Amino acid sequence: MALDWKRDGRRVIGVLLGAALMALNIKTFVRAGDLFPGGVTGLTVLIQRLAEKYLGLQLPYSPINLLLNAFPVYIGFRFVGKKFTLLSLLMIVVSSFLTDLIPGFAITDDPLLIAVFGGILSGTAVSLCLWADATSGGTDFIAIYLSQKRGVETWNLVLGFNVIILLIAGYFFGWERALYSIIFQYVSTQTLHALYRSYQKQTLFVVTKNAQQICDVIHDTCNHGATISIVEGSHSHEPYQMVYSVISGTDVKPTLQAVRETDPDAFVNSIQSTEIRGHFYMKPKD
Repeated sequence: MALDWKRDGRRVIGVLLGAALMALNIKTFVRAGDLFPGGVTGLTVLIQRLAEKYLGLQLPYSPINLLLNAFPVYIGFRFVGKKFTLLSLLMIVVSSFLTDLIPGFAITDDPLLIAVFGGILSGTAVSLCLWADATSGGTDFIAIYLSQKRGVETWNLVLGFNVIILLIAGYFFGWERALYSIIFQYVSTQTLHALYRSYQKQTLFVVTKNAQQICDVIHDTCNHGATISIVEGSHSHEPYQMVYSVISGTDVKPTLQAVRETDPDAFVNSIQSTEIRGHFYMKPKD
């Protein structure tokens, strides 16, 4: 686990900013709107509110959240990556204790504004962690393990976990809060998609006469393979080659630049891929 002080320092700063933003969001928008975020954070909030309502206990946020994250953190250390997990653990610990330390206050009492802007802050906080190559913890560890190590589609599992939280919250605290929580989670997801593109996939179609050079430059730039097809221009009937490749969203800009430098006359079509099956290279976590 070699240290790169400059890069790792930036990662730590990103994680700390994300943790502070996450805690601030919980003590303002989430608490003010009685919302229930997704994942282990949402489960922690749910346990706190159940204890307060039915047992009269004011449970602190940090011990519950740390306890619920214990097994996912073990999965991270054991199967995902030690430095990745340590940074994620830093996010979990700092955000947990800041949530207990920051005094709660309401910015607005409008439930729709709370759901929308709370979702934006949540998505921004998670994006900062992902930019630092870490995670906010909980189900993210398990999702990464199942998707990268076992090849299991995890979207439905995470969605199902969040649905269970919302069903329990709706039953005990009212369906209106659960519905506003859905808006919160949706806005958070859309913000994450807009700010962080590493988990998005982009399909490239490159029509060229230098297919092998294009394939080589794609592999050298982002470590992804490609497929070559023989095609023909419909007007000129000249023979061409078409390179087909699927790459990560964050690799699109440098890859397109490298393709353009290799063949300035190439015709390139880049489209977003919503679902892929089969082996897709993802850079392993450190």
